[in-house]
Amino acid sequence: MTTPLTRAPAGRSRPGRPITFLISAGILSAMLAMVVVSFFWTPHDPTDFLTDDAFAPPAPGLWLGSDSLGRDVLSRLIDGARVTLTMAFAATALAHLIGASLGLIAAARGGAVDMVLSRIADVVLSLPKIIVGLVVVAALGPSIWVIVGMAAAVYSAGVFRIARALGADLAKLDFVEVAQSRGEGLGWIIFGEMLPHVLRPLAADFAIRTSFAILFMSSLSFVGLGVQPPLADWGGMAHDGLEGLSTNPFAALAPAIAVALVSVCLNLLVDSTERRMKW
Repeated sequence: MTTPLTRAPAGRSRPGRPITFLISAGILSAMLAMVVVSFFWTPHDPTDFLTDDAFAPPAPGLWLGSDSLGRDVLSRLIDGARVTLTMAFAATALAHLIGASLGLIAAARGGAVDMVLSRIADVVLSLPKIIVGLVVVAALGPSIWVIVGMAAAVYSAGVFRIARALGADLAKLDFVEVAQSRGEGLGWIIFGEMLPHVLRPLAADFAIRTSFAILFMSSLSFVGLGVQPPLADWGGMAHDGLEGLSTNPFAALAPAIAVALVSVCLNLLVDSTERRMKW
């Protein structure tokens, strides 16, 4: 006899892990493993000149061939994962720290504070990110800290809008008004009362915005204003490999595919997770 606790709802069964979730999670796990491994080991030193042949085709010991200077493409791809993904993660984390904090402050305080912060965010959102990136990096120099800080600044405005919208809804609820009536400070209202209720949507935005940061930083490197040699990142590798498409296409295609894979998988992972949570 089927009990109410075991009987499935009519016309609906709880799905297992969707294939897109499993594939995306597997690819992202492999990329994260590549980052960890790159701190301790690569097939060759990414800066060593292993052959005199520019864009040598794949061969034993050079499984993805060489780049324009005879360096191992596979070693640079692995090392580039560490540089690219670490920078993107750092920029996104900083953008969320700034944007979420200011967004919740604007929602909790309201009035002039909300108006000023919102107008600043509107101005930042109206600026074309790539053009701003090119101007700032050209003026201050293409250091890693400048790139990460600039990316965090331009993406924090989007995080601000999300956090402010979520916080504005929470500010009208009873538990926030009760905390205010108890005389709780702004810090407790934001981090103790509001923040736990906005973590899930902000976590989803974090994954998607990380993919934006990867594309943004790779675009800067592709035009020569990103990470500078001898460091390798995927955008710079794709640019350097363009000259050898006819002899060793892996020099350009491997980093380009890596950027696309991580960006697409992050978006698919968030989409699959959100769909499952709705069941």
